Amino acid sequence: MDVRTLKEYETLSPFEIKDFLIKAALNTSKAASITYLNAGRGNPNWIATEPREAFFLLGQFAITESKRVLDLPAGVGGMPKAQGIADRLEGWLRGHRDSPGARFLEKMVPWTVKRFGFEPDKFVHELVDSIIGDNYPVPDRMLVHNEQIVHEYLQWAMCGNPRPQGTFKLYAVEGGTAAMCYIFKSMKANRLLNPGDTIALGVPIFTPYLEMPHLEDYDLKIVEICAPQENRFQFTDAELEKLLDPTIKAFFVVNPGNPSAMALNDETIQKIGGILKKRPNLILLTDDVYGTFVPGFRSLLGAYPRNTIGVYSYSKYFGCTGWRLGVIAVHDNNVFDEMIAKHPEPIQEKLGKRYGALTLEPRKLKFIDRIVADSRDIALNHTAGLSLPQQVMMTLFSVAEMMDEKKSYQQACIDIVTKRVHSTIEGLGIEVQENPNFDHYYGLIDLEFWMRKYVGDDVVSWVKANVHPLDIVFKLAEDHGIVLLNGGGFAAPDWSVRVSFANLNDDVYDDIGRAVRAVARGYAQAYQLATGKTVNVARRAADGTVTKAR
Repeated sequence: MDVRTLKEYETLSPFEIKDFLIKAALNTSKAASITYLNAGRGNPNWIATEPREAFFLLGQFAITESKRVLDLPAGVGGMPKAQGIADRLEGWLRGHRDSPGARFLEKMVPWTVKRFGFEPDKFVHELVDSIIGDNYPVPDRMLVHNEQIVHEYLQWAMCGNPRPQGTFKLYAVEGGTAAMCYIFKSMKANRLLNPGDTIALGVPIFTPYLEMPHLEDYDLKIVEICAPQENRFQFTDAELEKLLDPTIKAFFVVNPGNPSAMALNDETIQKIGGILKKRPNLILLTDDVYGTFVPGFRSLLGAYPRNTIGVYSYSKYFGCTGWRLGVIAVHDNNVFDEMIAKHPEPIQEKLGKRYGALTLEPRKLKFIDRIVADSRDIALNHTAGLSLPQQVMMTLFSVAEMMDEKKSYQQACIDIVTKRVHSTIEGLGIEVQENPNFDHYYGLIDLEFWMRKYVGDDVVSWVKANVHPLDIVFKLAEDHGIVLLNGGGFAAPDWSVRVSFANLNDDVYDDIGRAVRAVARGYAQAYQLATGKTVNVARRAADGTVTKAR
């Protein structure tokens, strides 16, 4: 595809360009009888089975509880009752012990009751009544038992060690997508971010964080805090020093990164702490969807809970993108409530009017509860909240992970993506150092970086002068039937591509690596034809060293 045509796609998100790539790749696959491979999607091709088995079996018990109260011939049942329900579930499970999910439920209920000090009937009734879905979510922010369970799960999944003191208030939402929308909306409504304000983004970053600030709704200015590949995708000191600018109101981070797949290391987290000592009211937002793929992961939420809004989604780890399960976390002791309380009187009056229908003392309304209300445009706050069956699934996923003391499920998931990464690297024919902060979920292949290393600066300079960066993903689609996303759309290097190691079978990733290498080889050959110069290709020796060869 010529440069002029490719320029037309420059304004599109990678996720919109993907649709054109899919069409081209499907045509190639059909015409050339080759396999169509879409590694642009982050949807995992595995699921967590045990908590799902428990969910569907629990639903069967819930129906018996409904019919126990009312069972009309027309198919009308009643609402499950709490008294004695834990004993009834225990007895019912004894009679269904061979059913998938029964043994998990038999262990899960007493384990959870003991761990959290729950009253058995109240806990089981929350599960049963919620899986039926016969009530509105109450409390609207999150069910009582579910919040305590997820709070403990997030201490492992996000916070890490040392465990932060105090308590987080949680809002169960429809995945990380909803979390982003609700947070942006409420930060604007509460004048924490105003049109014309400046925020910082840790880049590369998930594209909506680049796109949403420019919407007329928010009209925010962006400063990019870069984590270069040369620094193993950690923020440099010079980049972090940008955060000392008092006009920057907030710093948004995806950790581990998307598309870099690299978690912040301890040194970087400590440096951000140094920034907060000088700027104690700097707002941090951390989106930690992939943290569970890094053993010992540590989030900014765990390190600096006072300044941080946490976003977590269950989608990737448990293979449940269709369930739409996410959480917003805000610590009890936070800068957001303090900043809202310090607004001048005219703003306080406007906010009082906004939230006045919800409480007699709107000025005391916590930021997390404002997010809930804003998510339903205030007037529908009384029907806010994540659907109750979704919250039951969230409970079961969380408890399943906490009961797994050996972390067998976590290791199995990590093994899946790690194997695929190694296959891709083998296909690429490059040498990559291991990194304990790498989550292996995505990979960012920077052709400029690797071509500079293996074929030299002259080739890279010629390619950048004569080829459009989007040519890479279109060549992969048109010549190889492969869909990857362009890295430039994530504020990653223009000559990079993002590959997902989550959504395709193990045996195709070496093919993807070879296809990317073939595209790079084609550029080197084009350079030779255009210049008449010979390209000296670096070879990788058995010991990993790189030498030049003809």
